[in-house]
Amino acid sequence: MVRTCALTRTELPVEALVRFVVGPDEVLVPDVEARAEGRGVWITLSRACVEEAVKKKAFARSLKSQVEVAGDLAALTELRLKQRLLSALGMARKAGQLTTGAMKVKSALESGDAIALLTATDAAEDGRNKMRGTLRALNHARREAGLNGPDVPHFELLQSAEMDLALGLENVIHAALMTGAAAQSAVDKARRLARYTAQPLEENTDRNAASGALLPVDQDERR
Repeated sequence: MVRTCALTRTELPVEALVRFVVGPDEVLVPDVEARAEGRGVWITLSRACVEEAVKKKAFARSLKSQVEVAGDLAALTELRLKQRLLSALGMARKAGQLTTGAMKVKSALESGDAIALLTATDAAEDGRNKMRGTLRALNHARREAGLNGPDVPHFELLQSAEMDLALGLENVIHAALMTGAAAQSAVDKARRLARYTAQPLEENTDRNAASGALLPVDQDERR
Protein backbone atom coordinates (compact mmCIF):
# COMPACT_ATOMS: atom_id res chain seq x y z
CA MET A 1 0.00 0.00 0.00
CA VAL A 2 1.32 3.45 -0.91
CA ARG A 3 0.38 6.96 0.15
CA THR A 4 1.52 10.42 -0.89
CA CYS A 5 3.67 12.52 1.40
CA ALA A 6 1.90 15.86 1.89
CA LEU A 7 5.25 17.65 2.03
CA THR A 8 7.23 16.18 -0.86
CA ARG A 9 4.28 14.87 -2.91
CA THR A 10 6.19 11.61 -3.30
CA GLU A 11 4.36 8.28 -3.28
CA LEU A 12 5.86 5.92 -0.71
CA PRO A 13 4.87 2.66 1.00
CA VAL A 14 3.08 3.29 4.29
CA GLU A 15 6.05 1.77 6.15
CA ALA A 16 8.09 4.79 5.04
CA LEU A 17 5.49 7.32 6.21
CA VAL A 18 3.86 8.51 9.41
CA ARG A 19 0.19 9.47 9.63
CA PHE A 20 -1.37 12.45 11.39
CA VAL A 21 -5.04 13.02 12.18
CA VAL A 22 -7.14 15.83 13.62
CA GLY A 23 -8.36 15.01 17.11
CA PRO A 24 -11.76 15.93 18.62
CA ASP A 25 -10.30 19.21 19.85
CA GLU A 26 -9.23 20.17 16.30
CA VAL A 27 -5.57 19.63 17.21
CA LEU A 28 -3.36 17.62 14.88
CA VAL A 29 -1.84 14.54 16.53
CA PRO A 30 0.45 11.75 15.33
CA ASP A 31 -1.26 8.45 14.55
CA VAL A 32 1.88 6.33 14.40
CA GLU A 33 -0.03 3.05 14.14
CA ALA A 34 -2.25 4.48 11.35
CA ARG A 35 -5.42 3.19 13.00
CA ALA A 36 -7.31 6.31 14.09
CA GLU A 37 -10.55 7.21 12.34
CA GLY A 38 -10.83 10.32 10.23
CA ARG A 39 -8.95 11.81 7.33
CA GLY A 40 -5.22 11.46 7.68
CA VAL A 41 -2.20 13.36 6.44
CA TRP A 42 0.88 11.34 5.57
CA ILE A 43 4.43 12.67 5.92
CA THR A 44 7.72 10.93 5.14
CA LEU A 45 8.94 9.07 8.23
CA SER A 46 11.63 11.56 9.16
CA ARG A 47 11.84 14.06 11.98
CA ALA A 48 13.31 16.62 9.57
CA CYS A 49 10.34 16.17 7.20
CA VAL A 50 7.80 16.57 10.01
CA GLU A 51 9.55 19.74 11.17
CA GLU A 52 9.52 21.06 7.60
CA ALA A 53 5.84 20.16 7.18
CA VAL A 54 5.00 22.19 10.29
CA LYS A 55 7.09 25.11 9.04
CA LYS A 56 5.52 25.09 5.56
CA LYS A 57 1.95 24.50 6.82
CA ALA A 58 1.67 21.32 4.76
CA PHE A 59 -0.99 19.89 7.06
CA ALA A 60 -3.47 22.73 6.54
CA ARG A 61 -2.94 22.58 2.78
CA SER A 62 -3.55 18.84 2.68
CA LEU A 63 -6.65 19.02 4.89
CA LYS A 64 -7.88 22.17 3.11
CA SER A 65 -8.81 23.64 6.48
CA GLN A 66 -7.23 25.41 9.41
CA VAL A 67 -5.96 23.06 12.07
CA GLU A 68 -3.99 23.63 15.24
CA VAL A 69 -0.49 22.22 14.86
CA ALA A 70 1.79 22.12 17.89
CA GLY A 71 5.25 23.54 17.38
CA ASP A 72 6.74 20.46 19.02
CA LEU A 73 4.85 18.02 16.77
CA ALA A 74 8.09 16.42 15.57
CA ALA A 75 9.20 15.73 19.15
CA LEU A 76 5.75 14.40 20.07
CA THR A 77 5.86 12.04 17.09
CA GLU A 78 9.24 10.72 18.19
CA LEU A 79 7.87 10.17 21.68
CA ARG A 80 4.89 8.21 20.33
CA LEU A 81 7.18 6.02 18.20
CA LYS A 82 9.43 5.39 21.19
CA GLN A 83 6.45 4.50 23.39
CA ARG A 84 5.27 1.94 20.84
CA LEU A 85 8.74 0.39 20.76
CA LEU A 86 8.96 0.22 24.56
CA SER A 87 5.54 -1.42 24.73
CA ALA A 88 6.55 -3.94 22.05
CA LEU A 89 9.74 -4.82 23.94
CA GLY A 90 7.67 -5.50 27.05
CA MET A 91 5.39 -7.79 25.05
CA ALA A 92 8.38 -9.62 23.55
CA ARG A 93 9.78 -10.27 27.03
CA LYS A 94 6.43 -11.60 28.26
CA ALA A 95 6.36 -13.92 25.23
CA GLY A 96 9.83 -15.24 26.07
CA GLN A 97 11.28 -13.70 22.92
CA LEU A 98 13.71 -11.23 24.52
CA THR A 99 16.79 -11.91 26.61
CA THR A 100 19.04 -9.53 28.52
CA GLY A 101 22.48 -9.63 30.12
CA ALA A 102 25.77 -9.56 28.28
CA MET A 103 26.50 -13.30 28.47
CA LYS A 104 22.99 -14.40 27.49
CA VAL A 105 22.83 -11.89 24.65
CA LYS A 106 26.27 -12.94 23.39
CA SER A 107 25.16 -16.58 23.46
CA ALA A 108 21.98 -15.74 21.53
CA LEU A 109 24.03 -14.00 18.87
CA GLU A 110 26.58 -16.79 18.59
CA SER A 111 23.87 -19.46 18.32
CA GLY A 112 22.07 -17.57 15.56
CA ASP A 113 18.85 -17.35 17.58
CA ALA A 114 18.79 -13.54 17.77
CA ILE A 115 16.96 -11.49 15.15
CA ALA A 116 18.12 -8.11 16.52
CA LEU A 117 20.53 -6.65 19.05
CA LEU A 118 19.65 -3.66 21.22
CA THR A 119 22.25 -1.66 23.13
CA ALA A 120 21.50 1.19 25.53
CA THR A 121 22.65 4.57 24.27
CA ASP A 122 24.46 5.11 27.57
CA ALA A 123 26.33 1.78 27.46
CA ALA A 124 30.04 1.76 28.23
CA GLU A 125 32.14 1.87 25.07
CA ASP A 126 34.13 -1.28 25.83
CA GLY A 127 31.00 -3.36 26.39
CA ARG A 128 29.40 -1.89 23.27
CA ASN A 129 32.47 -2.74 21.19
CA LYS A 130 32.60 -6.33 22.44
CA MET A 131 28.95 -6.92 21.58
CA ARG A 132 29.39 -5.22 18.25
CA GLY A 133 32.31 -7.52 17.51
CA THR A 134 30.19 -10.58 18.23
CA LEU A 135 27.47 -9.28 15.91
CA ARG A 136 30.02 -8.48 13.23
CA ALA A 137 31.35 -12.03 13.37
CA LEU A 138 27.82 -13.45 13.18
CA ASN A 139 26.88 -11.40 10.15
CA HIS A 140 30.17 -12.24 8.43
CA ALA A 141 29.59 -15.95 9.05
CA ARG A 142 26.08 -15.69 7.63
CA ARG A 143 27.36 -14.09 4.46
CA GLU A 144 30.18 -16.63 4.15
CA ALA A 145 27.62 -19.43 4.47
CA GLY A 146 25.56 -17.88 1.68
CA LEU A 147 22.52 -17.37 3.88
CA ASN A 148 19.87 -15.14 2.37
CA GLY A 149 18.30 -12.15 4.09
CA PRO A 150 19.58 -9.01 5.75
CA ASP A 151 22.16 -8.93 8.51
CA VAL A 152 20.96 -9.04 12.10
CA PRO A 153 20.40 -5.34 12.90
CA HIS A 154 21.82 -3.42 15.84
CA PHE A 155 19.73 -0.65 17.39
CA GLU A 156 20.92 2.03 19.80
CA LEU A 157 17.73 4.00 20.41
CA LEU A 158 16.91 3.82 24.11
CA GLN A 159 18.60 4.67 27.38
CA SER A 160 19.16 1.93 29.92
CA ALA A 161 16.58 3.45 32.28
CA GLU A 162 13.96 3.40 29.52
CA MET A 163 14.57 -0.30 28.83
CA ASP A 164 14.56 -1.01 32.58
CA LEU A 165 11.09 0.49 32.90
CA ALA A 166 9.70 -1.24 29.82
CA LEU A 167 11.03 -4.66 30.80
CA GLY A 168 10.56 -4.44 34.56
CA LEU A 169 14.27 -5.10 35.10
CA GLU A 170 17.28 -3.21 36.38
CA ASN A 171 20.40 -2.05 34.57
CA VAL A 172 19.49 -3.35 31.10
CA ILE A 173 22.40 -2.54 28.78
CA HIS A 174 22.18 -5.25 26.09
CA ALA A 175 19.13 -7.15 24.88
CA ALA A 176 18.51 -9.63 22.08
CA LEU A 177 15.20 -10.22 20.36
CA MET A 178 14.55 -13.85 19.43
CA THR A 179 12.44 -15.41 16.72
CA GLY A 180 8.71 -14.90 17.20
CA ALA A 181 5.81 -12.64 16.30
CA ALA A 182 6.16 -10.38 19.35
CA ALA A 183 9.89 -9.93 18.77
CA GLN A 184 9.37 -9.21 15.08
CA SER A 185 6.83 -6.54 16.00
CA ALA A 186 9.46 -4.94 18.23
CA VAL A 187 12.02 -5.05 15.42
CA ASP A 188 9.56 -3.38 13.06
CA LYS A 189 8.92 -0.60 15.59
CA ALA A 190 12.64 -0.17 16.19
CA ARG A 191 13.16 0.23 12.45
CA ARG A 192 10.49 2.91 12.31
CA LEU A 193 11.99 4.87 15.19
CA ALA A 194 15.46 4.52 13.66
CA ARG A 195 14.19 5.71 10.29
CA TYR A 196 12.48 8.68 11.92
CA THR A 197 15.40 9.85 14.04
CA ALA A 198 18.37 9.47 11.72
CA GLN A 199 19.57 9.24 8.15
CA PRO A 200 20.49 5.68 7.07
CA LEU A 201 24.15 4.76 6.88
CA GLU A 202 25.31 3.93 3.37
CA GLU A 203 28.57 2.38 4.57
CA ASN A 204 30.21 1.11 7.77
CA THR A 205 27.79 -1.80 7.84
CA ASP A 206 29.30 -3.16 11.04
CA ARG A 207 27.13 -0.62 12.90
CA ASN A 208 23.77 -1.72 11.55
CA ALA A 209 21.15 0.68 12.92
CA ALA A 210 23.49 1.78 15.72
CA SER A 211 22.63 5.20 17.11
CA GLY A 212 19.37 5.08 15.21
CA ALA A 213 20.82 4.50 11.73
CA LEU A 214 19.14 2.00 9.46
CA LEU A 215 20.52 -0.94 7.60
CA PRO A 216 22.15 -0.08 4.26
CA VAL A 217 19.79 -0.14 1.28
CA ASP A 218 21.18 -3.39 -0.11
CA GLN A 219 20.61 -5.18 3.20
CA ASP A 220 17.18 -3.93 4.19
CA GLU A 221 14.36 -5.65 2.33
CA ARG A 222 11.83 -3.12 3.63
CA ARG A 223 13.42 -0.18 1.76
